[in-house]
Formats: sequence, structure tokens, C-alpha cells
Amino acid sequence: MAKATTSQEEPLTRPFTEQAARQALTRACQLAGINARPVELIRMGSNAVFRLKGALIARVAPSVKLLANAEKQIEVARWLESVDYPAARASAVAQPVEAEGRVVTFWESVAHATVYAPIGDVAALIRRLHALPLSADIELPELRPFGSPDEELPLFSGLPPTDAHFLRQRIEWARETFPLLPFVLPRGPVHGDANVGNVICDDQGRPVLIDLDAFAMGPREWDLIQTALFADRLGWHSADEYRILVEVYGYDLTDWAGYSALADMREIAMMSWLAKKAELRRHPPPLLKP
Repeated sequence: MAKATTSQEEPLTRPFTEQAARQALTRACQLAGINARPVELIRMGSNAVFRLKGALIARVAPSVKLLANAEKQIEVARWLESVDYPAARASAVAQPVEAEGRVVTFWESVAHATVYAPIGDVAALIRRLHALPLSADIELPELRPFGSPDEELPLFSGLPPTDAHFLRQRIEWARETFPLLPFVLPRGPVHGDANVGNVICDDQGRPVLIDLDAFAMGPREWDLIQTALFADRLGWHSADEYRILVEVYGYDLTDWAGYSALADMREIAMMSWLAKKAELRRHPPPLLKP
């Protein structure tokens, strides 16, 4: 895959702030030949997401270590576009772009304002995605929500030691148990973070799947667990909304024998993400002088 890059490695450990993301984006625009400046920060999360002039969205990943993931996102976006699936469209520029120790990707803007799609549209897009045969040109990674068994566990230094120890134990359990769950749906391409927050409406009101970071090959149950969990345990969806998902997708995950364990795992993944954010806020990386 073609990509624009600087000759600069990742020489400094620097906090991933809005200012740092804007600096990387400015350089990436120069390298990609994009005559646009960031005019609006949409959000600072795992990535910094900016709206640019010219109906472009830029996503800045915090480290060049995420280059392979960015390349995967662009490949997946090109594949989904080739089969006319309504997902985020990657800009035609050579990308991903390495700049200032970060990785930047450019996307066509879905809409002028963020409007989340109703749950029926979310279910329809998940079902349609799961029906797609994977292109032979794409090799997706295996879905490992908690990493490989040989990977070191996160320290979670932003948590009290007792809480950090408990969360590491839960991750160890999830790593061992996830592959052993009695999955019944066919394996195949999964979004990996399928929920109402990742399906937005375009300016004509049509649903579009966004955030392709977690795309992988794995059990389809993982794409259904968040909506079930949000309704069953967290109250973020009503019972009626969940029933719509079941009717549209055609499967009720809460009736599956592995539901309770998978719901526990999804909660562990959510808590791990939050704990890592707490770690960054409590112990930000030092700003080293060149």
C-alpha cells in the first residue's frame, strides 16, 4: 500500500494532546498535498479526530506503532467501498501518513453534523456486514480483544494497586476463556466495536458505519454483545430497542449459552479502556527536549 511518510522515527515520548495532534496533522497535510487546515476538533479519544476544510475528516493516531492498524483501516475501507457497503470512505490521497511520530489518515466527511442512527439501522448494517464474503486481497487479523496470551498485561498505574491487580486477573481470565466460548454464529469479518456510537447518518439520513480500527476475523457474537449489554445491564438501550435489533438481525444473543461470560468480557474491555485513560491522566508521558 502506498503511503506518505517522513524520514523521522519516533524520537520523543510526548503527551498526546490536542496541540501535538494538530502539529502532526499540519505536517501530514503538507506531505499528502492537502491544502486544508484543521478547523474543528471533533473529539480526543484513542485518536484525535478533526474536521478539515473541503469535507475531509482527519484521524490522528498517537504513535507510529499503530501504522499497521492504520494500513488495515484503509484496506478495509477500500474493500467496503468496492462492494458498495455504506462505511467511512478513505480519501484518495496516498496514506496512511507518518508525521511527527504519529499516524494520520484522511476520510471523506459523512455529514456536517453528528447524528447517530436508530438501532434498527445499526442492526441492519451489522447483518449486512456479516453477510459479506471477505475479499481475497485482505488478510484481517484474528480477533483477540484482550491480546495474545504471551503479551504483558497492562500495569494500570492510574488505578489503586488492588483495583489494578483485580483488573489484570480479569483480563487473564478473559484471554483464556474467550477462545473456548461455545460460539454458534459463523466466523467472518467483524467490525469489532459495533454499537450505536459507530453508526452515524449522512446528510440524507442514511446510516454509515465508521471507526474501522478494530476490524478483524472472528466470532460474530462480538459484534452483537455491546447492544445486548447496553440494554440488559447498563440501561443505555430500552428493552424495545434491543428487541428491534433482535428482529432486524435475526438472532437474540441473550439466549446463547455463552452470553453471560461474553458480557463480562465486554465490560472488562470497557473498564480496561477507561483505566488506561486514567493512567495517562495521572502519569502523562514526559515531554523530552530534543
